[in-house]
Amino acid sequence: MRLKGIGVNSSWLYVREVFGWRKIKNRREIGALVGLTGSPYQSGNLNHEQGISKAGNRRMRAMAIEIAWCWLQFQPQSALSRWYQQRFGQHGKRLRRIGIVALARKLLVALWRYLETGVPPREAELTDWQSKIYYTRALQT
Repeated sequence: MRLKGIGVNSSWLYVREVFGWRKIKNRREIGALVGLTGSPYQSGNLNHEQGISKAGNRRMRAMAIEIAWCWLQFQPQSALSRWYQQRFGQHGKRLRRIGIVALARKLLVALWRYLETGVPPREAELTDWQSKIYYTRALQT
């Protein structure tokens, strides 16, 4: 919750669904858990990607993509946001939607590393998490 752009509900869902009770060993495992890995097709000389596998947790995948959009809005100077803008920002709507899935996976891996090592994603802004809870409670009343 200390990262700007990650809200109370999304951080709660990440902890409850993924980080709180699973021992994740590597970045591939976390991508597969959420269903944000590629599904290659290989037959003879034909090799191509069929898109993401969608074999993981549906709620987590939707939340990861939503958080990726928020990340672009609230963390525009971070390394991940700049990577997205350089790679997909100048293209059409379809490629930006493909790129947001890639950003969601990269962000999920960066958040997992943040939890494991305590090192936030590169050039990400931190904020006071207590103000987020106060703001959320004020909205509920």
